[in-house]
Amino acid sequence: MATTTSCSLLLSTLFLHSPPSSQFSNSSSFFNLSPSRSSISLYPIRSKRYFRIFSKLPLNDKYDDDTLLLTPLSSAVKPFFLLCTSVALSFSLFSASPASAFVVSTPKKLQTDELATVRLFQENTPSVVYITNLAVRQDAFTLDVLEVPQGSGSGFVWDKQGHIVTNYHVIRGASDLRVTLADQSTFDAKVVGFDQDKDVAVLRIDAPKDKLRPIPVGVSADLLVGQKVFAIGNPFGLDHTLTTGVISGLRREISSAATGRPIQDVIQTDAAINPGNSGGPLLDSSGTLIGINTAIYSPSGASSGVGFSIPVDTVGGIVDQLVKFGKVTRPILGIKFAPDQSVEQLGVSGVLVLDAPPSGPAGKAGLQSTKRDGYGRLVLGDIITSVNGTKVSNGSDLYRILDQCKVGDEVTVEVLRGDHKEKISVTLEPKPDES
Repeated sequence: MATTTSCSLLLSTLFLHSPPSSQFSNSSSFFNLSPSRSSISLYPIRSKRYFRIFSKLPLNDKYDDDTLLLTPLSSAVKPFFLLCTSVALSFSLFSASPASAFVVSTPKKLQTDELATVRLFQENTPSVVYITNLAVRQDAFTLDVLEVPQGSGSGFVWDKQGHIVTNYHVIRGASDLRVTLADQSTFDAKVVGFDQDKDVAVLRIDAPKDKLRPIPVGVSADLLVGQKVFAIGNPFGLDHTLTTGVISGLRREISSAATGRPIQDVIQTDAAINPGNSGGPLLDSSGTLIGINTAIYSPSGASSGVGFSIPVDTVGGIVDQLVKFGKVTRPILGIKFAPDQSVEQLGVSGVLVLDAPPSGPAGKAGLQSTKRDGYGRLVLGDIITSVNGTKVSNGSDLYRILDQCKVGDEVTVEVLRGDHKEKISVTLEPKPDES
């Protein structure tokens, strides 16, 4: 562009210093001059295409579209004039990039919902962590003891004291745990406590408070089917990933991966939850926590679009107990019962007691276990048919009732013993400590 300007100035100088008496007329001339501009343009003039070089001329000069009215130019100056014009035109075309010369690009504008999603991911990513489960292995040849990653998952920062919440199955069987924050800083983690029945665990890391960004906690009691949800995690060991979907169902029930005990009021979502997303947060559209991503339903082994999250109302009470006491005080009857299919084959409805240890609540109250007589024949134990007047058809029903009770409560258990029914009062006791 500097070269173009120089040539234009040179042409202007030549025209201004020439005697104003003659004119150069040529209806096929390619060039024309204008007194108002200093640029180059290409446009049609009377069904022909001409290059017009605009330069400053005296205002009293006359010109039209076909005839170039100039001051007298000698035959020696005219070729020089054409040469300078050609050079100026060439440099103006080749000095500019093709994109800027011929393409007008407009910046992409995001829609309002897209901006909200981007903002939600940016604001909540610092709260999501990556958890590595390390197990001790001994090399078969060197006999060296090594720490080998045996699994990974996600979690999120609960408070400024360094408590991290995740699923129990993410940390199960670990000899050591490491937590990686969003800024890629890694810390060794200690297990504060866990609840196998609800698949919830709490870890703690000694990290500076300025690195810890607690996630905003919401409520799950007022959720509606169809509302939009977002899942953040580290699927397949990748960096933070966001998936979105809607709530497909509420009050679902799944079994704990550790104990098989049912987890009630689970959130079903079609947001993609893949291996590595376990323990990560499920957020609503305002960016608050409404659940922990824990499982997918996949008969084929692939992500089938049916994911489950433990509701935050359930998680909140468990985390508070784990942080304060290191364990969850959940009431138990103190029995072992037969699989539901076995009871169905007997043609009865209820829970068959296989074992009621004398030291447990049920044993102390007098519930009878299944045993064999002197001839080796199987003698069935008590079959629990209701608790506090609520019918018990299977093990899930029994667990659901006990989840609504507290340690120390006295419940009335109705059992089928032989060919008659009995009612027995049982005082619930806390679940023994787990290692």
